[in-house]
Amino acid sequence: MSRPSRYAWFVVAVFFMFMLLHQADKLLIGPLTEPIMRTFGITKTQMGAVSTGALIVGAILYPIWGYLYDRYARSKLLALASFIWGSTTWLNAIAPNYGTFLVTRASTGIDDSSYPGLYSLIADYFGPRVRGRVYGILQLTGPLGYLLGMILALMLRDVIGWRGVFYITGSLGILLAVVIFFGVREMPRGRSEPELADLEQIGIYRFNWKTALGLFRIRSLILLFIQGFFGVFPWNTITYWFFYYLETERGYSSDAVLMTMAPAVLVLASGYLVGGSLGDFFFRRTPRGRMLVASTAVLIGAVLLWITMGIPAENQLLFLVMLCITALFIPFAAPNVTSSIYDVTLPEVRSTAAAVQYFIESAGAATAPLLAGIIADRYTLHDAILWICVSTWILCALFFFAAAYLVPRDIRTLRAQLQERAEQERARAGAPAA
Repeated sequence: MSRPSRYAWFVVAVFFMFMLLHQADKLLIGPLTEPIMRTFGITKTQMGAVSTGALIVGAILYPIWGYLYDRYARSKLLALASFIWGSTTWLNAIAPNYGTFLVTRASTGIDDSSYPGLYSLIADYFGPRVRGRVYGILQLTGPLGYLLGMILALMLRDVIGWRGVFYITGSLGILLAVVIFFGVREMPRGRSEPELADLEQIGIYRFNWKTALGLFRIRSLILLFIQGFFGVFPWNTITYWFFYYLETERGYSSDAVLMTMAPAVLVLASGYLVGGSLGDFFFRRTPRGRMLVASTAVLIGAVLLWITMGIPAENQLLFLVMLCITALFIPFAAPNVTSSIYDVTLPEVRSTAAAVQYFIESAGAATAPLLAGIIADRYTLHDAILWICVSTWILCALFFFAAAYLVPRDIRTLRAQLQERAEQERARAGAPAA
């Protein structure tokens, strides 16, 4: 298979910036909570409803975005998503009262469910053997966007106000919409698949309900869907509660929290690339490679977190070192799950498959912080974080091992379907004109 072109890497760069700035914009709400609450004179419950509204809107729209991406040009829809991001953030910035702010912030969830089409389009630029690494690069934007959002908020909120920060990120969204619209070309669905790569022309394949419903007959994919609900528990528990845990139960100062979490988040970000690259490496040797990497990583993460959480609070240096080592393994599964979804699904329903995965993950993401809070009220945050993360990682490892057993057959089925399409395309190209 030919190496990815320079233009393909340009597309990755554009989408990296889109995802990085979009994640920063989504996560700005945390560091800007205090001045926003002060502006509108609202309670913590009212402020919590702001984030909940955006999460609900995003979750509801995942299936709709998935359908649209599989039906129409993904590049233009991604440009639209970026424009919606920018314009809704602007509307959020000019909201004169809490009611308007609540509604406009909920509207920012419209574009939060736009990533399935991005990953699907990338799958048509890069073949199966390198997708894990590419998805790992793109998924770096989650933790890096978190850091960028925190830096922007802390640096600018007292200078230009929280509204000014939203004006900046909203404007960047509109600018990126223009770049994506004019700079990113649509690719034929399935173009990078080995069976279709040497064809001069590929038939146009779009969403149809029969193929979409067939997703729920792919056994390894069903396991990944189920795993997705539990797989987000650790990440969402940690992001919601770990800062508070360090301050209250380990007695860290604000500076100590920052000095602990900043390097841990940076190491965690690198884990996406390392995990995706390892998944590609082993996938080239066995179709079970990605799932074996994912299952092994979550088990290692569970053991390391158990050791880390047992370190005495006064030994901050050892805790930092072990936390960073643990953080490296936490994201290994993510790029391999994304790649595995596309390893077993036809190109015209890949956005739909990813949208189903994200929809299920959204339910888990909403459940995890509440569950952690309930356990923490009854016991401690230490217990809540440890029990939730370790138990769900062990459960996910079992799902990954089962998927590893089933996935070779599902991959062979997909490759046979694509090979049949390739033969049909060759026959059509060689047939005499009517």
